Amino acid sequence: MASIGLKVIRRILAAAELVSPKLAGRAAFELFRRTPSPKSMTDGERRAVERAADFMAEARHHRIRASYGCLALHEFRPRQGPSAGTVLVLHGWRSRTEYMRALIEGHRDAGFKVVSLDLPGHGGSTGRALDMARAVEAAHLAGQWFGPFAAVVGHSFGGAVAVNAAAGSIGRFAPLETSRLVLIAAPNSMPRLFREFGRHVSLGPAGYRVLEARVERVTGTPLRDFENAKMLARLPVPTLVVHARDDREVPEAEARAMAGAGDHVRMLWANGLGHRRILSDASVVRETVGFVAAESDRVLVH
Repeated sequence: MASIGLKVIRRILAAAELVSPKLAGRAAFELFRRTPSPKSMTDGERRAVERAADFMAEARHHRIRASYGCLALHEFRPRQGPSAGTVLVLHGWRSRTEYMRALIEGHRDAGFKVVSLDLPGHGGSTGRALDMARAVEAAHLAGQWFGPFAAVVGHSFGGAVAVNAAAGSIGRFAPLETSRLVLIAAPNSMPRLFREFGRHVSLGPAGYRVLEARVERVTGTPLRDFENAKMLARLPVPTLVVHARDDREVPEAEARAMAGAGDHVRMLWANGLGHRRILSDASVVRETVGFVAAESDRVLVH
């Protein structure tokens, strides 16, 4: 059953579309990219951040100016010895660096320096809006400061950002330099996400066309081009796709589409771990770190 808030949003957009499809489409786009309020953290999320306080205290914290505010980047040095390279970690929607702890620690233990970026509107970064253009700009700035990278590791929306940044899908930013990509529980198709969102808020056809036009205006790229599999097919960077068939947020067909982009893309099934527990699973961390370190050529099957 739809919540009261969703019912109100649907009625407002329906009324707006009768008056002005342009108004409805623009309002839907702003709603789509609106990030959660820091005050809306659940008790579980708040406890997770508190438990990670000592972990975060080990990092050097950087603030970088972007076109829309300030970005927070957290630099974790390798546990010992010289750095084997730098890994950029990108979290997903309604997430932050603290939730990526297991992956960060795994790469540090393997000798990598890790830079974790709080995407706009998340963690220590400012703002209340996040779209692909802003996300790619954030990754681009991280690359200017800390790149090139041995790997970019992204979870959920962060995985889509990793592909778009490396492929240079936002024309005003140079492609992000990375030797490898790791995409964990990542969506393949932004058009699919927008279509589902449009249906969710009962946006009509005219309003949806305006929403699509708004995406192109903000990013400089047509919405139909935001397909990771197509970008990966043109991007000869060794890539590991990690996914669970029981992921309730991103269908397994999305992972299969990316895995089919070419022989340079490998698939790791991590079944039973859903969309979020996959981040802290020891075997997923081990296989991910092994792939980044180019130590494992075996077939990856869970």
